Amino acid sequence: MKKLDRRSALALGLAAASAAVVKPAAAQKAAGAIAWKDASPWPGVVVRSYGEAGTPSLIAGFKTVSMRDFIVQPGSKGNPDSTPMMNPMVCHILEGELRVEQDGKSWTAGKNYVWICNTGTKENVVNVGKVVAIMRITDLKA
Repeated sequence: MKKLDRRSALALGLAAASAAVVKPAAAQKAAGAIAWKDASPWPGVVVRSYGEAGTPSLIAGFKTVSMRDFIVQPGSKGNPDSTPMMNPMVCHILEGELRVEQDGKSWTAGKNYVWICNTGTKENVVNVGKVVAIMRITDLKA
């Protein structure tokens, strides 16, 4: 067995002390324990809706706001029929990359890209990347 000098003993002691202080991270729970509901309207797409009724809005002209996530697998499409939007909304890419086709225009939206849709806007998204894409939608409801 090797002898342990003071420098090595100090280093070992500091390592042990720092390991004892570190705790595993715990996920933060949402305030008010907001429940969600998952639906799978198209192959490779999950729509996760948060809260049924939404939250009262402070924005003039809108009674409530609500939030949902579009979780799109690589190669999958959301809203392939390009059904017109029922209300204005703000869209934000949380992860991945989506090609957006909106009213005849097309662009690629990467992580943290934000855009808007209005009532009647026709839009489709396609995951063109190699990882799952998540688009967060904030619905503004009159």
